[in-house]
Amino acid sequence: MQVWGKILGAFFGFLLGGPFGLLLGLFLGHKFDKARSKIYTRGGFGGFGGFGGFGSSQAGSAERQAEFFHAGVAVMGHMAKAKGRVTEDEIRVASAIMDRMSLHGESRRQAQNAFREGKEEDFPLEETLAKVRMSCAGRADLLQFFLELQIQAAFADGSLHSSERQLLYVIARSLGFSERQLEQRLHMQEAAFRFQQGGFNQQYQQQGTFRQAPTKDQLADAYELLGVSESASAQELKRAYRKQMNEHHPDKLAAKGLPPEMMELAKEKTQQLQAAYDLIRKEKGLK
Repeated sequence: MQVWGKILGAFFGFLLGGPFGLLLGLFLGHKFDKARSKIYTRGGFGGFGGFGGFGSSQAGSAERQAEFFHAGVAVMGHMAKAKGRVTEDEIRVASAIMDRMSLHGESRRQAQNAFREGKEEDFPLEETLAKVRMSCAGRADLLQFFLELQIQAAFADGSLHSSERQLLYVIARSLGFSERQLEQRLHMQEAAFRFQQGGFNQQYQQQGTFRQAPTKDQLADAYELLGVSESASAQELKRAYRKQMNEHHPDKLAAKGLPPEMMELAKEKTQQLQAAYDLIRKEKGLK
């Protein structure tokens, strides 16, 4: 409740105009408090167009989550348009990602609308990314999740077009990541895609073990997915695994504001990391 306008208005009104001034100051202070309350309710001074108070600390958690989700899917739509036009393959890729998020009913309809917004010629990409970065200030893991979501969308068809790569550079830079950091994430995502295609992640999820020996390339992908070299020691391997799990753990991301619609993607990522780590441990004979 805003009351300071009334208090100060009444005080200075009485000093300047006695009882009449007190009433006038109280009235004006009430108007000031009411206007100030509306500003905070909207989530900040000025707002952000269609995204409301996306960057404001006063915006509710649910509102911030909804806007993060909307922005993430809209930028995915923009990514799909990177090659000039949205093909049937890109639409299938978007639908597949929505399936992986377990989106149905209203949440899927909202995602489809956001995806279409991103495909528009006048989609405000840099403005949207600036709001995402502002909203996630101090929460680097969420920014990383946002970037990795776009990398997944670009890689979902198994290849990375030069125009998609250029757009990823724009996205990474706008979110505060360097070219080196983006390249590292690109290599890791490419390895994750191949690891997934090899069936090891699905096999691990279903059986909790590996029924077949990995090839040299598949083992190399597991190392790449964790961000370590094949010569890494047991201690280095464990440290890299814990770092990746700490950055991607669904519960930690949820506590920092990850939308519930995106939780399945976070769980999927940790399952990949777990499968890769266990595969390497088994091959190295580590406990």
